[in-house]
Amino acid sequence: MTCNYVVRTGDTLFRIARRCGIALQALTAANPQLTDAEHLVPGQVLHLPARNSQRYVLQAGDTLNRIAQSFHLAPDDLLAANPGLARGRMKCGQTIIVPPGRGRNIVKTDHPYGYEELRDDLERLVQLYPFLKAEKIGESAEGRDLIAVRIGSGNRRIHYNGAFHANEWMTSLLLMKFIEDYAGAYAEGRRLRGRSVRRLYEETALWLVPMVNPDGVELVLQAARPHDSEYEQLLEWNRGSACFRRWKANIRGVDLNDQFPAHWEEERNRRETEGPGPRDYPGPAPLTEPESQAMAAFTRSRDFRLVIALHTQGKEIYWNYRGLEPPESRRIAERFARVSGYRDVELAGSDAGYKDWFIQEYRRPGFTVECGIGVNPLPLSQFPDLYDETIEILLEGLSV
Repeated sequence: MTCNYVVRTGDTLFRIARRCGIALQALTAANPQLTDAEHLVPGQVLHLPARNSQRYVLQAGDTLNRIAQSFHLAPDDLLAANPGLARGRMKCGQTIIVPPGRGRNIVKTDHPYGYEELRDDLERLVQLYPFLKAEKIGESAEGRDLIAVRIGSGNRRIHYNGAFHANEWMTSLLLMKFIEDYAGAYAEGRRLRGRSVRRLYEETALWLVPMVNPDGVELVLQAARPHDSEYEQLLEWNRGSACFRRWKANIRGVDLNDQFPAHWEEERNRRETEGPGPRDYPGPAPLTEPESQAMAAFTRSRDFRLVIALHTQGKEIYWNYRGLEPPESRRIAERFARVSGYRDVELAGSDAGYKDWFIQEYRRPGFTVECGIGVNPLPLSQFPDLYDETIEILLEGLSV
């Protein structure tokens, strides 16, 4: 038996399938009338195929969280399928319904990764691993929450971020997969890529902002629609093109990684960009955008010893800024290069980036890592190799 679903703004077939616990292939097969599966229209009616559930007999010592973790579900999903559990009625021998899960992994790496995927995955990860802490550090220009995640109980504070640039959303996926793997290894008491996660967790407090530019990411993935209020303006900024795959800026056409007060005027003059557009416009002044303001305030409120900003592409590691970096920065970059196979590069002629500002303000190690190689947005087929390279840098950053 099927039921109907009314498409909402921002929906994709993948997002609907995830939200409803249905296989994407089954959802596609149930809707042969679709002529353009990539661009759904709000108000469009889809058919949802029936979901298959399984049953589980409660064992002695079972708890809601333990069962959810065993089946890789969110506790709320179990409660929704078994309302009686909310009243604490868990008896040995009782049979409960286990709703369709999302497989062994929460963070799926086979589909483009946007803001909705990030919010959904973070909610489930925090439920599954209560030691993860997520907090709102600001809002984007369109009002989307900017989320920071903390993992670790140590005194040495580290920060990683991704998706300053919209068409580099792959970096959000890399960081979210890392959060899941790190949390899972800690919860299960196992090593991760040969490293003791227990030791890293106890020595460091890692703060991650996986998606700095959610509005831009959604624009790249969803494109502007004629019914959007800002459609005409975005189209003009995009030089008349309705394809936004190459868009790097935020929704106001400002390059967020050219927004920081580190020789901003020189970067503006170097760019010679007249106004808002898909890339390279640093804004009318430093820190005019809510996303860059939030990142600056977040960084000022923590005592970070080291930061890494993930970008794509080039397989390079930038570690210096106008001679203001500490002596250990070069040595750390060499370690990152050794474990990843990337090149450590002494960069010149670039200003106003997050890494530049951090080094200038704090004289501590700051790095920009350009993951992978190719044309942005990088294809998902590269993800396994990208992750193998990047996770080594992320783990090494916790060890230096």
